[in-house]
Amino acid sequence: MWPYHPQLLDRPVPRYTSYPPATAFTSQVGAREQEAALSSIAAGTPVSLYVHVPYCQSICWYCGCNTGLAGKAQRLSAYLDALDQEVALVARLTGGRPKVERIAFGGGSPNAIEPLAFARLVDRLTTMFGALNPLISVELDPRGFTPQWARTLALSGVSRVSLGVQSFDPAIQAAIGRIQPPDLIARCVEDLRHYGVQSVNFDLMYGLPGQGEAELAATLETALAMQPDRIALFGYAHLPAMFPRQRRIDAAALPDDKARFDLAALGHRLLIGAGYVAIGFDHFARPGDPMAKAAGQGRVRRNFQGFTDDGAQCVIGLGASAISVFPQLIVQNEKAPGRYRELCSHRELPAVRGLIRSQADREMADFIEALLCRLSVPLDKTTLDEAVSVDLSWFEAMGLVRHHQGHLEICEQGRPYARHVAALFDRHCQQEGAGGLL
Repeated sequence: MWPYHPQLLDRPVPRYTSYPPATAFTSQVGAREQEAALSSIAAGTPVSLYVHVPYCQSICWYCGCNTGLAGKAQRLSAYLDALDQEVALVARLTGGRPKVERIAFGGGSPNAIEPLAFARLVDRLTTMFGALNPLISVELDPRGFTPQWARTLALSGVSRVSLGVQSFDPAIQAAIGRIQPPDLIARCVEDLRHYGVQSVNFDLMYGLPGQGEAELAATLETALAMQPDRIALFGYAHLPAMFPRQRRIDAAALPDDKARFDLAALGHRLLIGAGYVAIGFDHFARPGDPMAKAAGQGRVRRNFQGFTDDGAQCVIGLGASAISVFPQLIVQNEKAPGRYRELCSHRELPAVRGLIRSQADREMADFIEALLCRLSVPLDKTTLDEAVSVDLSWFEAMGLVRHHQGHLEICEQGRPYARHVAALFDRHCQQEGAGGLL
């Protein structure tokens, strides 16, 4: 179904969870600019909150997230105290003006903290920001999940939960340091639905050590039997120099580039065959899910959490490494929990890096987001310069895109190359030497 073009796949391109991408962040932009952006949010502006918990009860070897071992309870309580201080400061600066419609918890593992502490955190956020019945979503580690957590989530108003499943194959689980039998996941799903959590989603991975098409197909078959509302099928990125924990993974057991590509294609084919709607290049949703409906209406967007049906233009990130996005600004908090706590203890915003978005940046952000989310955008002469036109003609000759009457469309065969098409128009990527993909 998908043509294999190694000359494209060998060239790294951004994931475009923001534009400009995080590689363009600089330490010259930080707390001062964030304070100005928070203070200038107009009354009634829809805003989403993202809350980061950078701890897990155990560390998986494949993980590239900003997280560490929870360890002693004092470490978690100290972090939550700092988070509370940041919440208070941000709430004061926004002055009750924004309309907080969504709150998302990620990590790490938000269920590394105690259920009662989570309930208190939700109450603190909704009270401080005056959030009335927000849509609340949480990422969870099934290994630390209990019926008490299911009850707490329901009582706290959580309506969406994403479970980190990755693979159901026991040998692969052992190879990535994440043992969780299928019946454990099944119990989590059963408990969540029993207590009224409306949407239960799975995060799965391809490109794992020892994973072939049979192993991925078996994992998808097991997952589909549990009827998750959404499935995110991510490709494992082996970067042991950046994430030392990945050195425990046997690199020789990883699928090669062609096998990895075939796994992605297989996953797409099986999920579409099972009735799921493809969202972008790595998300899938059941037809009745709000994400699938948003896709049908052209409302899917892309942010640091991936593809989403969240329409808010402002996302306020809270916690270590969390990223805040405003129309004119992107800033990231201090990553190290110790330094994050220190900044918050001095009543300082912990944003330490970011960038100012020019009008051209914002227009390109909209263009790339539309291209990745809808696979189709209007294309005028100001966007299509001579160098881009040459590369785009190669993509068209390979049957990956169609360019006709001022409109650019990524064909179904071009879906796995969507980010490579976007990179053609990315002036930051071009400045870093990633232009001229062919």
